Amino acid sequence: MGTKNVWFITGASRGMGVHFSRVALAAGHKVVATGRHVEAVSKAVGGSDDLLAVKLDVTSRADADAAIAAAIDRFGRIDVLVNNAASFYAGYFEELTAAQMDRQLATSLIGPMNVTRAVLPVMRKQRAGHIISISSSAGLGAAYEFVTAYAASKFGLEGWMESLTAEVAPFGISTTIVNPGFFRTELLTEQSTSYAEPSIADYDERREPLVAYWKSQNGKQSGDPAKLAQALLTIADQRPPPRRFIAGADAIDGAEQKIAALKADIESNRVLSVSLDFGS
Repeated sequence: MGTKNVWFITGASRGMGVHFSRVALAAGHKVVATGRHVEAVSKAVGGSDDLLAVKLDVTSRADADAAIAAAIDRFGRIDVLVNNAASFYAGYFEELTAAQMDRQLATSLIGPMNVTRAVLPVMRKQRAGHIISISSSAGLGAAYEFVTAYAASKFGLEGWMESLTAEVAPFGISTTIVNPGFFRTELLTEQSTSYAEPSIADYDERREPLVAYWKSQNGKQSGDPAKLAQALLTIADQRPPPRRFIAGADAIDGAEQKIAALKADIESNRVLSVSLDFGS
């Protein structure tokens, strides 16, 4: 690694956030590790003079402002923001309540926006910074059942991040979207995954095997989160860092399938599409 930086990591009490925090500390960086419960963050990440554990519920703008202020008060700057905190509301769209959709978007889309809004004045003043947002394979392609809420939040995250890139680049701020495939984290545990309540008989036959599938995948995912954490350090040290990092062989397979599907859609109606201009 090159320069030692200050990393600000959300969702650091469990899962990928713990790995990100530990690996950054081991590399000699200073880390602001955040979560809804400070004690859980400190216990999960461990003690270090270079670690600041801070309370942060990403759905709260006040929390975001206070956490960024605490980071600046302790370390004086923030070089890398990792928007990692997320949740998973699984189920058929019709059976997911409006409140569940709101909670999914609040955590996985509005949450990263809250934290990024709070950190941008710091990075603009520095004329330097790197914003990394953890998306998902479901943020690129989600042509399968049961992930409408999660995919909506991740597709939204990606659109926001892609446009944000152009807005902040003149200030020396870089952005990276990370699309992990299946990694062995706590995302599929009862603490992180909420299922829609069965309410529509037409879905009964398909619902039970899907719920069983998602529950069975917990602890069997092929991706190693410690290796993903090391990869994050690698891409953060690249100049310039990549705008997107597809993380995992399964994620690459999914991305290539999406690219092929888009190409097929273009070609299937190319003549009709190019005929739509005035004078065509």
